[in-house]
Amino acid sequence: MNFNIIRIARTVLNVKDLNRSKDFYVKALGMIETETKDDCVYLRGLEEHTHHSLVLKKSEKLGVQALGYKVEKEEDLERIEELFKSKGLKTKWVEKGKQHALGRALHVHDVSGIPLEFFCEIEKAERLIQRYDLYSGARIQRIDHVNCAVPDVEKAYDFFINELGFACSEYTTTEENRIWAAWLHRKQTVHDQAFMNGEGPRLHHFAYWLPDPLALIHCCDVLASLGYAENIERGPARHGLSNAFFLYLRDPDGYRIELYNGDYLTSDNDFEPVRWDLNDPRRQTFWGAKAPDSWFNETSPFLDIETNEEISTKQPNLAQRKPEFVI
Repeated sequence: MNFNIIRIARTVLNVKDLNRSKDFYVKALGMIETETKDDCVYLRGLEEHTHHSLVLKKSEKLGVQALGYKVEKEEDLERIEELFKSKGLKTKWVEKGKQHALGRALHVHDVSGIPLEFFCEIEKAERLIQRYDLYSGARIQRIDHVNCAVPDVEKAYDFFINELGFACSEYTTTEENRIWAAWLHRKQTVHDQAFMNGEGPRLHHFAYWLPDPLALIHCCDVLASLGYAENIERGPARHGLSNAFFLYLRDPDGYRIELYNGDYLTSDNDFEPVRWDLNDPRRQTFWGAKAPDSWFNETSPFLDIETNEEISTKQPNLAQRKPEFVI
């Protein structure tokens, strides 16, 4: 590759009530409010040194505007644009100053239709990892990954691996050895980007890393004490795939967020991806209650980078099944 994508760096969501959403993410989950400006709330985790990793934008139309990836150099943006244009994919430049705290950004639709964003420059913020007096809620540390439902996982997998330079940590296959789900990364953990077989493109969840499992348990107590017990959709429990200790929540607008701790290092160049058979009973959660139907059937829409309209979806190529978990 002639460009370097570093990591997943931010998510941009439309929400209907900024104060309601801010109360959930700040008071209940313990995220840091960097700034509120022009009907947007900018949030970050305690160890993040950048201005934000989550943007909540006031809008009557719900949807995910962008999944943002940070690149190493400004020149990488032009090279990524060349790649997407060569594939006949939609691209759009957003100049510096048009998005608060962000430099110039390239917005694109990938081969599945997902709205991706690539940028190099973002304003700095104070890193609060040792401000233990500010630790509250889930004690969220940093953004970890996103997971998307797409109709053709193999197509998405091939594009991210062969064109964008991602690596695979784990994947699930059918009896015919077709890829049913995949966990891909740029940073040296299990994943930045996951794909699951399903109607899409749609966002299944975005995830934040916690300092330890106890932070996750403590968050459940805080959520219940603040009246958010029904926002807990799944967990606490441990995934078999990735070994993650997890909790899935639904925010006030229905977006799914995973709180996450306990995966592993994937840095070695001879690391071999872990293959899971779709019929392997170990696909079940390592321990914990089974996921509710909503976890399999409900996702959030993506918005077009030009029209801001909801992106149309397609049914999956492979038969939909109800596995016991998807990370």
